[in-house]
Amino acid sequence: MTRMLKKALEKILTPQESEELISAFDQIGDIIIVRIPDVLLPKKKIIGETLLNEVKIVKSVFYQASPVEGDFRTRNLEILAGEDRTETEYKEFGCRFRVDVANAFFSPRLSTERERIANLIEDGEVVVNMFAGVGMFSIMAAKKKNCTVYSIDINPIASKLCERNIELNKLAGKVISINGDTTKVIEDLQEKADRTLMLLPEKSDEYLDSAIKTTKDGGIIHYYSHIHADKKSDAGKLSEQHFLDVTPVKSKILASKIVRPVGPRYYQTVVDVKISK
Repeated sequence: MTRMLKKALEKILTPQESEELISAFDQIGDIIIVRIPDVLLPKKKIIGETLLNEVKIVKSVFYQASPVEGDFRTRNLEILAGEDRTETEYKEFGCRFRVDVANAFFSPRLSTERERIANLIEDGEVVVNMFAGVGMFSIMAAKKKNCTVYSIDINPIASKLCERNIELNKLAGKVISINGDTTKVIEDLQEKADRTLMLLPEKSDEYLDSAIKTTKDGGIIHYYSHIHADKKSDAGKLSEQHFLDVTPVKSKILASKIVRPVGPRYYQTVVDVKISK
């Protein structure tokens, strides 16, 4: 697809411009979302029309006009070409998902991490997904393993989509969608987790006490954070040290890795930790 798009864009963009553009778009079902550098904004409509014409299954192309932000983790999208709708169906590793790319957080760039977590979960585990969005991690885990997942999100649209996705994947009773502030939900949650996912890297420190509270003694926390590192190879170790600096309980580091780059010398990382209370 990359070669095809470069050829399609060569009449309106320089090779360097098309390289930047291609690395900054996501295809989600039949929707494309593209982040366009400021210098190329005057060409955004023709870029949208070109992408719509060249990627045959695509029906809508949007320009991402703001970062993902706010408690509901949403972004402003501007229609460039095609149908002005933000809901679509997305498939990943044998699962089907209804997603709304404007009104609930979703990223196709986390597919490898979703598969990794699903493989780590063991049959019989109770999992708490503290910031679940439309339930991607939750549903992939429950589809692959015989586990129970509490899928929590404060965004009511995300929680409703999670409920639809539970039905689509026939996982009623295995994934429980809960809409509410994760701190308050955890206060009322009777079951303790064998494993807790903290998929909100910009606020992991703020919610660490809640993650520890909901996790069993000897349970595992997957702690996601954003780390600045001059050398990419240092990011994992820096994230481990950061976790050890902020955790109030005895913790054993099991593994750490870069999930994805999020900026120049800036990385989303995950640390897998076994805690002792």
